Amino acid sequence: MADPKSSRAPSGATGVLVLASGEVIWGRGFGAEGQAVGEVCFNTAMTGYQEVMTDPSYAGQIINFTFPHIGNVGTNPEDVEALNPHALGAIVRQDVTDPSNFRSTQHFDAWMKANGRIGISGVDTRALTRLIRVAGAPNAVIAHSAKGDFDVPAMLARAKAWAGLEGMDLAKDVQTLQTYGWDQGLWKLGVGDASPLSFRGGAGGGVSPSGAAFADMSPPTPNPSRLREGNKKPRVVAIDYGIKHNILRNLVDVGCDVTVVSATASFEEIMAHAPDGLFLSNGPGDPAATGAYAVPVIKQWLETKKPVFGICLGHQMLGLAVGAKTEKMHQGHRGANHPVKRLSDGAVEITSMNHGFAVDAATLPANAKATHISLFDGSNCGFELADQPAFSVQYHPEASPGPQDSHYLFEKFAGMMG
Repeated sequence: MADPKSSRAPSGATGVLVLASGEVIWGRGFGAEGQAVGEVCFNTAMTGYQEVMTDPSYAGQIINFTFPHIGNVGTNPEDVEALNPHALGAIVRQDVTDPSNFRSTQHFDAWMKANGRIGISGVDTRALTRLIRVAGAPNAVIAHSAKGDFDVPAMLARAKAWAGLEGMDLAKDVQTLQTYGWDQGLWKLGVGDASPLSFRGGAGGGVSPSGAAFADMSPPTPNPSRLREGNKKPRVVAIDYGIKHNILRNLVDVGCDVTVVSATASFEEIMAHAPDGLFLSNGPGDPAATGAYAVPVIKQWLETKKPVFGICLGHQMLGLAVGAKTEKMHQGHRGANHPVKRLSDGAVEITSMNHGFAVDAATLPANAKATHISLFDGSNCGFELADQPAFSVQYHPEASPGPQDSHYLFEKFAGMMG
């Protein structure tokens, strides 16, 4: 790390990370050239970097990967959690090598470049992780210049001027632009997905969340054994605060008829779909900011006494709706190996996590019973209401990447709807 006032790019350095606190970290740039400002966080997952980079919950963030070999299995059009990447950049230890996986269709460097995302290799990611653990997630500017041309003082000023994620509503930036239906089931080796754009539309085609048209992809149908009496699938409206595709795939897998609406959809717009249940998705930013428009809608839904299930930001939204408070975490939880204790029987689930805010368990109302806690720091990871079918978890039971210990939660939600 160097002094920003006198810092010049060392020989061969084509990438740099400038922290708002003044540290300058040099490396070798890859992916797109340019610069971006955001919050630096670390992710401990050993696999699934493409899913991580495309998770909308990472909007406004730069990912420091603790696993050293990132990008070496390449990329493909199936391992994505949104139409486009949302993480601003990737910081990795080792240089990205040529792909070594039979599913790869594109080099990670080329994928990052095509998607306008900046990468830096050759960084001591363990030292950066320790810095974050001690000082908290810093604001920073990440930059890549093939010529090694950097204005470090200007980047430092930009990092210091950035307001940070606290108080920032990012759900509006990543939400769907229009309502759509989702039919795609779970991915299977040798079969894959029907299509990464399997949205229901009119005859012969449909409309993506961005409004673009595409051809009919004939997605797989849900398992018939999951259908309710009379072959009627439970209708679920999923509010998109930054929803991951694999959440939608899991809802379909347990037999749900899924319609996705925007984060700003009104209660009346939701009820127009005659839903049997409401799903509150993951997403980025400060839950208190998103809650300004989301919480009133959720409160109205709770008055219907119909089932509701929330994940990550959706968990925080449900918490705010019942009167709890949320707080910014020191470093957050991000990775695919987080132990969570299920309080009902003491079982431990290994989970996938990605959050920098949490529900303050001490502020939960009397009718909200804690169901899960983190074994890393004891923070709340789930609760349910005692007087109606409503529950949520802070972690990601759909994983992608990560373990599948918690898939039963989707079954629980489907069971609540009859």
